[in-house]
This record gives sequence, structure tokens and C-alpha cells, in this order.
Amino acid sequence: MSIRYLHTMVRVKDLDASMDFYKLLGLVETRRYESEQGRFTLVFMAPPDQPECPVELTWNWDGDDGLPSDSRHFGHLAYAVDDIYAMCRHLMDNGVTINRPPRDGRMAFVRSPDNISVELLQAGDPLPPAEPWASMGNTGHW
Repeated sequence: MSIRYLHTMVRVKDLDASMDFYKLLGLVETRRYESEQGRFTLVFMAPPDQPECPVELTWNWDGDDGLPSDSRHFGHLAYAVDDIYAMCRHLMDNGVTINRPPRDGRMAFVRSPDNISVELLQAGDPLPPAEPWASMGNTGHW
């Protein structure tokens, strides 16, 4: 018996805003499916060198008001980055709140426009603590 990762699905309210956020992380669109009958669009976005590891953005054209909100219990998406400080600076410069700054040089959390928690992890060893991150407090929840 074997198992293979396919994707993580998140529902989005504004497809363009959500795609812009994931592009800031460095993801690119790998494929798209639109269903006129089902009235939804699926956009798959992944790191350029990992097209087999996408996040599926599901946008329902008529909104999500009729969908059940119980038991969705989504945790977070996680991505390794080459320089966590540079990534967090890039995100902040583009208006993204750093909910859990990388005080330890290893881990940070941000949220997408749809309130999806995204964990950023420093690839390899943690970077040495540095300002402004070392003294920055948490903002909101992550």
C-alpha cells in the first residue's frame, strides 16, 4: 500500500487577492479548472520547482454562504524559505501582517486574505536572531 501527496485545498473569497498573496510567497499557477455548471474555479499554485506540491484555491462564483462551516478545522500551509528574514520583509513591504515574527530565525506565521494560516520555516539551520524580528511581538493569532 502506498500514499502520495496531491494538494491542500483552501476556499477563497476573492480569487485575485488570494492569488496575489500566494505569488508574494513565490508560488506560480500550475493549472486551472473552471466549471460553468458547478459555478466554481480551481487554481493550483505551487513553488516553481515543486509543481507536484500545490495549494488548490477553490473559488465559488456565488460565494460560500450556503456551505457548512462545521468540521473544516484547517491547520496551516507550511513552506520552507531560503531566507526567512528576507521573505518576511518582502511580505511586510507588500502589506502582509507578520502574525508571528521569526524571532528565533527559524519560524514565522502569516495569514492569507482568506485567513488561512501559513507557516514559513527557514530552510536548513536557523538564522542568527536579528532586528527588527528579535524584539517584535505577535500580532493577532496565527
